[in-house]
Amino acid sequence: MAFDVVIVGGGPAGLTAAIRLKQENPDLSVCLLEKGSEVGAHIVSGAVLEPTTLAELFPDWKERGAPLDTPVSSEKLLFLTRKAALPVPALHLLMPQMDNRGNYVISLGAFCRWLGEQAEALGVEIYPGFAGADLFIENGRVCGIITGDMGVNRKGEEKPDYMPGMILRASQTILAEGARGSLSKKAMNTFELRKGADPQTFGLGIKEVWEIPAEKHRPGFVQHSFGWPLDTHTYGGAFLYHFGKNLVSYGFITALDYRNPWLSPFEEMQRTKQHPAFREHFEGGRRIIYGARAISEGGVQSLPHPVFPGGVLTGDCAGFLNMPKIKGIHTSMKSGIIAAEAVMDAIQNERAEASSYMDRLKSSWLWKELHAARNIRPAFSHWGMLGGALYSGIDSMIFRGQAPWTLRHRHADNETMIPAEKAPKISYPKADGTLTFNRAESVFLSNLSHDEDQPVHLKVQDMATWKEVNLTRFAAPESRYCPAGVYETSETDELVINAQNCVHCKSCDIKDPDQNITWCTPEGSSGPNYPSGM
Repeated sequence: MAFDVVIVGGGPAGLTAAIRLKQENPDLSVCLLEKGSEVGAHIVSGAVLEPTTLAELFPDWKERGAPLDTPVSSEKLLFLTRKAALPVPALHLLMPQMDNRGNYVISLGAFCRWLGEQAEALGVEIYPGFAGADLFIENGRVCGIITGDMGVNRKGEEKPDYMPGMILRASQTILAEGARGSLSKKAMNTFELRKGADPQTFGLGIKEVWEIPAEKHRPGFVQHSFGWPLDTHTYGGAFLYHFGKNLVSYGFITALDYRNPWLSPFEEMQRTKQHPAFREHFEGGRRIIYGARAISEGGVQSLPHPVFPGGVLTGDCAGFLNMPKIKGIHTSMKSGIIAAEAVMDAIQNERAEASSYMDRLKSSWLWKELHAARNIRPAFSHWGMLGGALYSGIDSMIFRGQAPWTLRHRHADNETMIPAEKAPKISYPKADGTLTFNRAESVFLSNLSHDEDQPVHLKVQDMATWKEVNLTRFAAPESRYCPAGVYETSETDELVINAQNCVHCKSCDIKDPDQNITWCTPEGSSGPNYPSGM
């Protein structure tokens, strides 16, 4: 099948790029692949949206019925100790990046489904349930995407319902897979797109959605925290948003450059709920959704070169996320608009590369915003939680993001752990089944759909390396950093992979110390199925 443009990924960046392509040139044939069973199936809801880019894309978004129903009404930023919550005074002065006035708390899944409807109305062909398994490369140029085979058993044999993958040819390919996209990773390696860039650093976001009693619901309330329970060397914190009909989105982000191999992001997230500043929001409620995903935290100095022969990177697979704001939707959407315009220019001028993309990025407000935020995240890596917070205030209030230096990211996330024998063990409280839960109870709420007889999509290149590095030196950290209980160590010290539990967060691909684990796309429609509107 042949198209002018093939887009991989049905998130905000990919859908926005598809819409802008058809807005500017209705005659372009545009195909969008989404590996989930439907658009939004792999997106855990509950997010704060800055509507800047949406207004650029659709000035009449309110008349079109965009699902932005809950404006931010109030917000808090807290520094937590074990029992206390200290509010950060003059939040909008000290941390202007976190000013959410004029923003909306949304269901991101519902928002993406709405964007999908707008795209289809313009003539975009959306193919849910098809995973982009490989780049189709001819003569050194990406000429489209190869979708994954379907109906293959765990041994690699064809089952009765076997359907081979397809080649979707394209003049230009837009990769918008989200953080640590598998095709994006291959494009970066094949075309050396990371040359000259700092290592990318990631955070693992683990999220729950709760339904709470109506009398406790505060529509538009936003709360962020940092400090306890993480140690002073580990970047991260919690967020909580009230939205929709009696819904609360709660999550915890742990930076994956943490040092202690005994740390469990899942357990840190669970025990934060026990703090008085969070517990009160859940009492009397019930947990209805659980999920996790990686986010790209590196900022502008970690961006790869976003153009390759035959295509571009956009959204969070490149790293267009503003970490100090804890927001990536409006930035991903803006990068999608710019990518679409650069791709159209390349097609019209019959060029292999969308060479105007970088210049367009650097002349946009997106680049200015990311450049102003560039020093905040690395400050925490250099000076720890308290030193990073102090620097952030100075950078924001005095330099306004225009400091005459750029702090660098010095290490990839997989290089930072210290040996288990030198690290303090962490004692986590046992789940109570009411406020806190274990992994098995949590994964059930992801509504996973993996055919257990399909090939394992988590590839360990060398088991001997796993035993020598992961097990012996770091005490099998994948059993703790995976939020879904995918990895276990047997009684005979063998690695057990429960691939059917995978929620597609990509943390194993990122944090594995020897980069011995590779996340590959499973069969199309596999993975989480998060409900619409939540």
